[in-house]
Amino acid sequence: MGLFEVIYGWNYVLMVSLTGWLVAQVLKTLVDFVIMKEINWERMVGDGGMPSAHSATVTSLAVAMGRYCGISSPLFALAAIFAIIVMHDAMGVRRETGEQAKVLNKMLEEWMELLGGQNSSLMDMKRLKEMVGHTPLQVMFGAILGIVIGLIIPVV
Repeated sequence: MGLFEVIYGWNYVLMVSLTGWLVAQVLKTLVDFVIMKEINWERMVGDGGMPSAHSATVTSLAVAMGRYCGISSPLFALAAIFAIIVMHDAMGVRRETGEQAKVLNKMLEEWMELLGGQNSSLMDMKRLKEMVGHTPLQVMFGAILGIVIGLIIPVV
């Protein structure tokens, strides 16, 4: 039995989903490197960015579930609805959370400048994470990536 069969035969659907996540995270890190001209290892595990690892993970899950259990199975229906909800949330609430974090971080910077270091409790506050959601384009490319991964990894 080869390594492929050992890895994907253990739990095909789970391993395809994790592969979707890993490939998306590697691609996200590479895209960030091309844009920023420096490697940011946080991109390997961080949220936000191109492509959406959330989308890649849940769409590869749905495709793998459809291939493994059949597209008429309740498990495929569950995976497909789960994918829709996760992708909608990544573009909606999570994206808005990032936009709000940008505004709050800017306000904190301006307050600290105004106070000139007088209030140390404000200066001790950490910045809010701004990259938590996705644009529709990032979600779309993540979904396409997940579908491709789900289709190219053979059922074991």
